Amino acid sequence: MLQNLVRDFAEREVMPRSAELDEKAEFSHENWEGMARLGLTGIGVDPAYGGSGGGFRQSSIAIEEMARADVAASVTLAAHLGLGLETIARFGNEEQKQQYVPSLASGKGIAAWALTEPGSGSDAAAMQTTATRRNGSWVLNGSKQFITNAEVAETLVIFANQDRSIGYRGVCAFIVPAGTPGMQINPQHNKMGIRASSTCEIVLDDAEIPAANLIGEPGMGFRYAMDILDSSRISIAAQCVGIGQAALEEAVRYAQLRETFGRPLAHHQAIQFKLADIATGVHSARIATMHAATLRDQGLPFINEASMAKLLASENCNKAAYEAMQIHGGIGIFKESRIERIFRDARVTTIYEGTSEVQRMIIARQVLGQYPV
Repeated sequence: MLQNLVRDFAEREVMPRSAELDEKAEFSHENWEGMARLGLTGIGVDPAYGGSGGGFRQSSIAIEEMARADVAASVTLAAHLGLGLETIARFGNEEQKQQYVPSLASGKGIAAWALTEPGSGSDAAAMQTTATRRNGSWVLNGSKQFITNAEVAETLVIFANQDRSIGYRGVCAFIVPAGTPGMQINPQHNKMGIRASSTCEIVLDDAEIPAANLIGEPGMGFRYAMDILDSSRISIAAQCVGIGQAALEEAVRYAQLRETFGRPLAHHQAIQFKLADIATGVHSARIATMHAATLRDQGLPFINEASMAKLLASENCNKAAYEAMQIHGGIGIFKESRIERIFRDARVTTIYEGTSEVQRMIIARQVLGQYPV
């Protein structure tokens, strides 16, 4: 039911304008408003705070279907749900939930989540942004980069260190409303792919926020961030499944329409093998993703499975896009062919929200712990 609902919306309203939005590198408020009307912006959020209920299985279905139509729309939704909104809903106090969650869950506002800095990506504990107590408030100084949704966000969750001498133990998480004096948001342009999503640098110059905007306990921000990333990898895996599915459909369609040597490409065994491999990879990634989502929803250990799903799905969608472009041949490198955009959009998935190398480190650590000698 949910899958059919989202697919119908994505095919009718999102897919037709995706090429133009990509060309213009333009965020689509229409896509966002459509997702909000369907209740997608509040999936996984307690209805008591205006959410749609459900869990990671439901959000994975929605994100996959959106990614199948437009990866930019899906990453906007994934960052909103799995990062910014999830942090406040999970670790915020009752007052913070009442104040911020309803607007975000309804889609009236968009959430952003700012962890990455110019000098700290995978090594998040090396962040340089500082938080200082001053006259009963918190004052933030530093910069963030590659922050999804920052330019269009109503509410941002920003991580900063109150004492860099103790490393990650000094990191705190803060709610920072859009328009806070001292916070400047600079759009980052000329991305290779996912061009219609908002990606920004954030500069904090004595940005002052109330003491009440601290999320949870002081010094617990790094743990909160890692917990959130463990879960959000499921969302990115779902996005990758959607990318892989789109690549598969484009490859199958073209292989049946294009003729070489007097017959359709699809009748050549070499092409059939490629299609079989793409389809098998997409299916495997979807199973792994939904398994991780089910474990997460049931409160069972899921970290290893989430990293496996993210690794498998991101690597696979890049392979799917590569092979689908190979099937298209020369026409595949032109923008008139949808696979050109799919190919560009897929590339970043093995980099953001934990590189493939980081996923392998996490998986290896878990495996070594499971089978001690």
